[in-house]
Amino acid sequence: MTSSRTRAPYARRWPAPVGPRCVGSAAVVTELDLELSDGRTLHTYDTHPGANDRIAVCWHHGTPNIGSPPAPLFAAADQLGLRWVSYDRPGYGGSTPLPGRDIASGAADTAAVADALGIERLAVMGHSGGGPHALACAAVLAARVVAVVSTAGMAPFDADGLDWFAGMAASGVASLRAAAEGRDAKERFEASGVEYDPEFTPADLAVLEGDWSWLGDVVGPAVAAGPGGLIDDDLAYVAPWGCDPAEVAAPVLILHGRRDRIVPSAHGEWLAHRCPTAELRLSPEDGHLSILTSAAAALEWLRAQAG
Repeated sequence: MTSSRTRAPYARRWPAPVGPRCVGSAAVVTELDLELSDGRTLHTYDTHPGANDRIAVCWHHGTPNIGSPPAPLFAAADQLGLRWVSYDRPGYGGSTPLPGRDIASGAADTAAVADALGIERLAVMGHSGGGPHALACAAVLAARVVAVVSTAGMAPFDADGLDWFAGMAASGVASLRAAAEGRDAKERFEASGVEYDPEFTPADLAVLEGDWSWLGDVVGPAVAAGPGGLIDDDLAYVAPWGCDPAEVAAPVLILHGRRDRIVPSAHGEWLAHRCPTAELRLSPEDGHLSILTSAAAALEWLRAQAG
């Protein structure tokens, strides 16, 4: 879920970014800067500009990532007639910071992107920290969101009956407890150089040797720019979301690995019980990253739900 440029174990374990590329597809990603009415800029991405015959899927990225859509899923999306759109969350990449943002604020930004691209209805998909943002879109934009996939996403910090930190890697607990103490404490924590160990599983490390080495391409630019986006993300994770996942009416698919130590699978189970339309797929041997090997099948589910 989280990392920063000061956290050496994470950086050592992640493959070096290799620059822009497409994995398994000839899709070309078009990027543009969207100027919002409040003066902010959102840096956006679109794999098929103007292709309104395709079902649009808005990708919500993890922490710390930029928002480039998931190249390892381009080929599967093309086969299903899907169009990826996405954006850098505020404070990442080319998007203006928005201190104090909550999870629900992502719905307004997603709507602004969809409006600018001429998209009326869309599906949403998120990984890790992107999972809550995807669910928030479905809760707030109920008339526009047709289906949701949340992969390794966390539950609200105030989730009833959930021991939120149970099963989480010790360094993740320390980082998020600092966030729970407020911005000053979180900034001090990030400046301290405390090392972060995500406790990736062997399966996680294996996927980083394949197509999902692409993750290095979106982590590298995010951490190189400093911890600002990460800090705002982590503060949002331990604050009220601004919406309730129980309000989601669209079909929801929740994917989670039981070996996940970054966002323990109890979060996915809690969300599955909270969301009235949710289907839960727990993978016994997967961790935080290897669960992404189930994402292509999730796109098939999403396509069937979207009609």
